[in-house]
This record gives sequence, structure tokens and C-alpha cells, in this order.
Amino acid sequence: MKLETERLVLNEINESHVDDILKIRSNPEINKFVTRVSPKSNYDALEFILSIKRRTQSKEIIFFGISYKGQSNLIGTICLWKFSEDRKTTEMGYELLPDYHRKGIMSEAVAAVLNFGLNELNLQEILAFTNTMNEASQKLLLKHNFVLQQGRIDEGFPDNIVFSLYKGN
Repeated sequence: MKLETERLVLNEINESHVDDILKIRSNPEINKFVTRVSPKSNYDALEFILSIKRRTQSKEIIFFGISYKGQSNLIGTICLWKFSEDRKTTEMGYELLPDYHRKGIMSEAVAAVLNFGLNELNLQEILAFTNTMNEASQKLLLKHNFVLQQGRIDEGFPDNIVFSLYKGN
């Protein structure tokens, strides 16, 4: 599956992206706001890619690598995951290498994924969980009409806040 925007290609990741996935998922700037076990080696990155491929095949997740058109290297990722049983609600996650921040790249990718999710998958609600200190992520979500869900908790992650976008917003 592939989505395209004016400047970007959002494509499935594969084994050729090991170095890019390692670079993205082990980046200290990105990981300031994300709780996860970061890959320490190419082997760890490959394991992650193979896990994503399995989860994609079982329709558990829709995961895109973000590249500039005409380039093969990934500069970020964006996904829809944690689908509800009825496949009407999902969570969106995203990350972008710091060198590409504040260039409208993630906004472009988010717009494409929201359009795909709401119009192609007919989702009714898309959630996004972000760290209370990640102001750029919060601004991105608000720009795309997400609404802060006051009082809604990200179980096990007390530093996160929850945003929601309903179809028709």
C-alpha cells in the first residue's frame, strides 16, 4: 500500500530500511517523548521491520515509512494501529527525524493518513496520544482538528495526553 502527497511517498517498510529504522527509532530527540525499547543494532531494527510486516499482513497495523519523492531513505514513520474490534476506531502514531522538523512534512503525512483512514477505511474516530511536553505534536494535532480529551487517560503512560478526531470534524 502506498500514499503520495505533493512532496512525499508513504510506503510500506521492508528489509532495505534497516539503517533508516535504526536511525529513526534510536534517535534521542524523538525518544525524549516516547516510551519504548529502542533498537541498539541493525538486528534489532530488522526484528522490528519483520514484526511490522507480520502485523501488517494480519491487518493489525497499517504502517508507512515516510520518504521524499524520488528518494528511498526514510525520514520518518506514521501508522494506524490498535484498531477497535469493529474497526471503527484506531490510534495514529508518528515520528520524524529532527532534521526534518518544522518543514510541514509531518503535517502533509498526517493529512494523507487521515484522508485514507476516514475515507478509505471509513474510520469513525482516530486517537492520538502525545507527551504533555511535546508541544510540536500537540500543535500538529490541533491543526488537523483533533480535540484534546480532557480527563481521558493513556493507561500506563501518565505523561501522555489524548487527542481525538471524529469523522465529520
